[in-house]
Amino acid sequence: MTAADTRVQLVRDATFARIGTDGGITGTRGSAPDGLFLRDARHLSRWQLTVDGTSPVALVPATAETDHTAGSVLTPKGTRDNPPAYTVFRQQTVTAGMLTEHLRLVSNRPDPVTARVHLTVDADFADLFELRADDRRYLKPGARYETRPTDEGLRFDYRRGEWHARTTVTSRPAPDAVEPSPTAPESTARTLTWTLELDGHGQADLQLTVRAHPHGPAAHLAAVPHPHPHPQTPTATDDFSRTCERGLADVDLLTIPVTGVDGEEVYAPAAGIPWFLTLFGRDSLLTSYFLLPYRPQTAAATLSALAATQGQRYDTFSGEQPGRIVHETRHGELAHFRQVPYGRYYGAVDATPLFLILLQAHHETTGDRSLAVRLERHARQAVDWMLTDGGLEKHGYLVYTPDPGGLVNQNWKDSAGAICFTDGTQAEGPIAVSEAQGYAYDALVRTADLAQHVWRDEAYAHRLRETAARLRDRFLTDFWMPGADFPALALDGDGRQVDALASDAGHLLWSGILDTDHAHRVGRRLLEPDFFSGWAIRTLAAGQQPYHPLSYHRGSAWPHDNAVIALGLARHGLADEVATVAEGLIAAAARHGYRLPEVIAGYARTATAGPVPYPHACSPQAWAAATPLALRTALRQVRRDVPAPHPAT
Repeated sequence: MTAADTRVQLVRDATFARIGTDGGITGTRGSAPDGLFLRDARHLSRWQLTVDGTSPVALVPATAETDHTAGSVLTPKGTRDNPPAYTVFRQQTVTAGMLTEHLRLVSNRPDPVTARVHLTVDADFADLFELRADDRRYLKPGARYETRPTDEGLRFDYRRGEWHARTTVTSRPAPDAVEPSPTAPESTARTLTWTLELDGHGQADLQLTVRAHPHGPAAHLAAVPHPHPHPQTPTATDDFSRTCERGLADVDLLTIPVTGVDGEEVYAPAAGIPWFLTLFGRDSLLTSYFLLPYRPQTAAATLSALAATQGQRYDTFSGEQPGRIVHETRHGELAHFRQVPYGRYYGAVDATPLFLILLQAHHETTGDRSLAVRLERHARQAVDWMLTDGGLEKHGYLVYTPDPGGLVNQNWKDSAGAICFTDGTQAEGPIAVSEAQGYAYDALVRTADLAQHVWRDEAYAHRLRETAARLRDRFLTDFWMPGADFPALALDGDGRQVDALASDAGHLLWSGILDTDHAHRVGRRLLEPDFFSGWAIRTLAAGQQPYHPLSYHRGSAWPHDNAVIALGLARHGLADEVATVAEGLIAAAARHGYRLPEVIAGYARTATAGPVPYPHACSPQAWAAATPLALRTALRQVRRDVPAPHPAT
C-alpha cells in the first residue's frame, strides 16, 4: 500500500481483502481498489455498516492485528452530554476464500438497550483488469446478475455463458430482514437488518461469513500449508535479520496452490498484491532463486509449475510458442473469454533462460538429480526456443517484438517507454535488451553442465558451450559504449545501441557474460551518486532526460533489481559495493516495518528522512520479500562475518 492509502490489507491462502479504516468496503477502483478478492475477481464490492441509522464513528480505526486479521472499535454518534449507548468491537479475518467478521456490541448503560444494525452488501464480480486505473471498459455480452435472500443471509450470482461465480453471506443470528438498498434500490446491493437487545452493561454478538465461489474447480479454496511458520512480530534483534524474517513471512503469504508438471498440486510464490496474486514466470523464478540456499523446495515447485504451462503451440494472441516459459497466468473472466491475452501470456523474453538457470542452480545447490532428470525434456525445449523463436540463431541475441495487445516491453522493465534512448525515445523492435543476453549466456552454460553431469550427453553440452562462447564474444563488441564506458541498455531493431544508462547493466555481473575488468567498471559505476540514491540503485541514472524518480522503470529503485546486482557484485569480489547496497536496502526496509515494497521512488537519501514510496507499489511483493535473503547470500560470499541462517528461517 502507498503512503496515501489508508486501507488495511489482509491476505491468506491466495485470498485477500482491502478494507477502510472503519472496516467497510465501498467498491473503489483505480490504483487502490477495496473488496474481497480471489482468483482475479472481486467477490465483495460493498460492505457498509450503519448503527442506529448512521455510519458509526471509528474510535480505533481498523488496524491489522496479524497479516490476515484486523480489529476496530466503533460507536454510534454521541455527544459529551449524551455519550453512545453501546460500543461495537469489530474483528475481520481472511482465510481461504472467506472473509469472516465478528461484531460484539457492548452496552455502556445500566438499562437495557436496543441496537439497530444495518449492513449493505454487494458483489460486482469485477475482473482485476477492469479495476485498473486506465479507464478501459470491457463488453460483457449476456452477463446476468442475481441477488436473492437465503435463510441465513444472502446470495449473489453472476453468469455469462458457461461462466458462473457466486458469493454467499451468512450470519448468526439470521437477519430480521433482507431488502433492496435504500440508497440504490435498482442495484444488486441488499441491506441486512438486525434488532439486537442488550441487557444493562451486557453484550450481543453478530457473526458474519462471506464465502467467495469463483468459476472453476474448488481445489484452490483450501488453506495453503506453511512448513515454516513465522511469528507475527519479529523475534530477531537486528534490522537485517528482522527484514529477512519479514520477507520469508511475506513469501508465505504470497504462496498459492498451482498444478505441477505431472498434475500434482504444488505451492509456488505468486508475484504480489493487489494486482499479481498469481503465478508469474520471471517473478516466481527470481524469487525462488533468491530463496534457493534457504528453501530449495520453493524452486522445485516453481519449476514444476512452469514446466506444466510451457508453450506447446503457436498462438499470436497470447505469444505462446513451443518451449517458451509463461510470463503470467490468469483465472478471471476476461482471460477466460480471451478479452485479454493473459490467461496464459507468454510475452517475456527472459522467463525461459531464467527457468534454465534455476533448474541447474537447484541441482548445484541440493545435489538432487531427480528434478533435472524429470524436467530434461522441458529444458531442451526451452533451449530450442532460445535458439529459434527467441532469436539467438537469426539475430544473434534474444529479442522481442513489442506486443500492441499485451506488453510493449517484454523484459523485467515491461512498462511502455522503459527501454529508451537518452532522449527518452522508446526503442523499436526487434529489441535485444542487455540483461536478457546475460541470462541467455548463463542459461546455456548451466544447461551444458546439466547435459554433461546429469543427462550424460557430451555432444549437447559441447554445442551449448560453443554457442555461449560466441554470444559472450559478440556481446561486448555490440553492447559496450566506449564513450560512456558502460553497456547499452539494448539494441533496437536496426542494431543501434539504446544508450540510456540503466541498472540492467548490473545483471550482467550476475550472469558472468562480462569479463572481470568490465564487470568491475560497471559495478563501481552503479554506486556513483547518479545511480545510487543512498537507499538503492535507480533503474535509470539521474540527470538523463527521461529520468523521473516516480516513474515505474525510469528512475525508481527496485529491491529485486538491486538483489540481482548485489549477487553480481559478490561474484566479482566487490565487497564494499555489496555492503553499500545491502545497507541502503535494509535501512529502507527498517522504515517500512521491515517489509521491502515492490519499488520505491528514486529520490536521494539526503533529501528526505525516509524512502519515498512509489504510489502504486505492490506490497507485499514476492521478489522484494526475497531480496534480503539474496543480500545475505551476497554478503556471505564476500564476508566471513555473516552467519548462514537455518534453512527454515
